[in-house]
Amino acid sequence: MRIAIAQLDFTIGAFESNLEKMALAVEEARGHGTDLVLFSELATVGYPPRDLLDRSDFVAANIRQLERVAALSAAGPAILTGYVEPNTARVGKPLYNAAALCIDGRIVGRYTKCLLPTYDVFDEARYFEAGGAVHPLELDGVRLGVTICEDAWNDPDFWPRRLYTRDPVGELVGEGAQLLVNLSASPFSVGRGRLRREMLSAEAAKHRRWLVIANQVGANDELVFDGHSLVIDPTGAVVARAHGFREDLLIHDIPGEALRSRSCGAGSPGVLRPVAGGPVEEAWRALVLGLADYTRKCGFREVVLGLSGGIDSALTAAVAAEALGPENVLGVAMPTRYSSRSSLSDAEALVRRLGIDYKVVPIDPVFQSYLDTLTPVFEGREPDVTEENIQARVRGNVLMALSNKYGRLLLTTGNKSELAVGYCTLYGDMSGGLAVISDVPKTMVYDMARWLNRERELIPESIIVKPPSAELRPDQTDQDSLPPYEVLDRILEAYVEQNLPVAEIVASGIAPETVREVVRLIDRNEYKRRQAAPGIRITSKAFGVGRRFPIAADYGALHELR
Repeated sequence: MRIAIAQLDFTIGAFESNLEKMALAVEEARGHGTDLVLFSELATVGYPPRDLLDRSDFVAANIRQLERVAALSAAGPAILTGYVEPNTARVGKPLYNAAALCIDGRIVGRYTKCLLPTYDVFDEARYFEAGGAVHPLELDGVRLGVTICEDAWNDPDFWPRRLYTRDPVGELVGEGAQLLVNLSASPFSVGRGRLRREMLSAEAAKHRRWLVIANQVGANDELVFDGHSLVIDPTGAVVARAHGFREDLLIHDIPGEALRSRSCGAGSPGVLRPVAGGPVEEAWRALVLGLADYTRKCGFREVVLGLSGGIDSALTAAVAAEALGPENVLGVAMPTRYSSRSSLSDAEALVRRLGIDYKVVPIDPVFQSYLDTLTPVFEGREPDVTEENIQARVRGNVLMALSNKYGRLLLTTGNKSELAVGYCTLYGDMSGGLAVISDVPKTMVYDMARWLNRERELIPESIIVKPPSAELRPDQTDQDSLPPYEVLDRILEAYVEQNLPVAEIVASGIAPETVREVVRLIDRNEYKRRQAAPGIRITSKAFGVGRRFPIAADYGALHELR
């Protein structure tokens, strides 16, 4: 059986352009003499459609899309695609997350997703009813064990703790499935691709079956989908792999005798596309794809961002130049009386190396006008963080004005460590349409900058080595207000990503007063993060859609050391 995995970047609700992509993939697969083309989970609408699923017109358009996809199979090959299936029963959620097997222009078999994730970024039980009994779908005498994404993530022999009582893959094998097929929209986070590969390899080896996964690629809002679709043989060996972070059509031959005997068989020579060299490269590629897709899918071509001469804005500018082309990136320096001479020279050096556009807009006169206006009402009060934040808010207004005037998407440049503890200004440096590195801890920001400079110095070394500073008062550095970033990021990972209590974090060797203060700042700044621009998710627990904590809450009692 010759299988083609069509790993495509779908725009949610863009039915015409998505169908055009699918048609081109089917045509190419037909030219290679394939028997079956696989599309990813919810391919008719793109994943995740969220509350668009509550609209009857959207669901109806999805059914029309499915019929058009089915028609593509009229001249061959067969097609297996994800779609939204209405639940016609009088009880339960109104929809199913489903897959349809299309042969000769008709839908000949359907499967409904059994395991509906409701953790982290997932909320599928909000919309879908869980599928019931499972049965293989048949194609040319081969029984296909079709599952959808999460259905394959509950092997009782792989996971120390399972989230569900059912194992749909095992059930399908028990029903005689010869080839395991999984349609996925599995979001990226650093290290997740390796976990996915290990988990599916263990599943294939356990059941002595070939296993094929078609994973969505591209970015929709905060979520990046890395692709890396796979073909795995019955020993658990990956014999074919699609590209990561880009569209691909992966074709592989699985011998019919191998399917019947559960052996590896000769098969076709495996095409193993390269994978990223490590976590930093993975994260970089996710950021580039996330920014490129968000910009394009929201109708923008160009972006603007503030350049402070610091490492965060430098890295953001580098991501933007790679994602969109340097000609579509505008960096703006906005010096005040507290800006160092090196800040401007470093920003200028960065601009030359990246090849992006550059403007300098001095804002000290505007800042002074604020001070003059507010002096009477501030009488009797010493200068404090209020005056610092005025500068940040002036900069935010300047950047928003440029965004409005030139139709450029404004990028914010704050990192995850700052966002965690509120070391950012509402309506100032937080203003913008996309927070590119808001899920990148400060220590990874440095690692990524050094990785970028591995062949040539894109980010000036002077930016990397100087102490980070907001430059909102004389001689200011970040470490005046925060612990060293190495310590802060350890606490952040433990508290936010691992959900560890304060006592366990302290037991890891960090001073109790430091842990308490950082945790207090994380808790109290939930209100800021709720107002932040959406950010590109790269870690296992990003602020925003994947982490939902109350603003009005008393966390104090939770953090007592016992």
